Amino acid sequence: MISKTIKINLSEDAEARPVAVLVQKASQFESKVLIEADDKKINAKSIMGMMSLGLKQGAEVVVSADGADETQAVEELTDYLQNAQ
Repeated sequence: MISKTIKINLSEDAEARPVAVLVQKASQFESKVLIEADDKKINAKSIMGMMSLGLKQGAEVVVSADGADETQAVEELTDYLQNAQ
């Protein structure tokens, strides 16, 4: 399992579109992918779970993955969260 702590850069309080794209990206990986924010760990492949996080611009989150493609998953998802417009 690997993890990376980042500050997110999503447009306007992570409305449905950026969160939906994040879930789609996470679902492409075989690994189990979690996003942790405010003491909550959520499966990044769950749209309802991700919406419940209420991610905000500049929030600090931990992206974790465990599985065969964990390194690629963490790299791609952290890149998206830091650069999504």
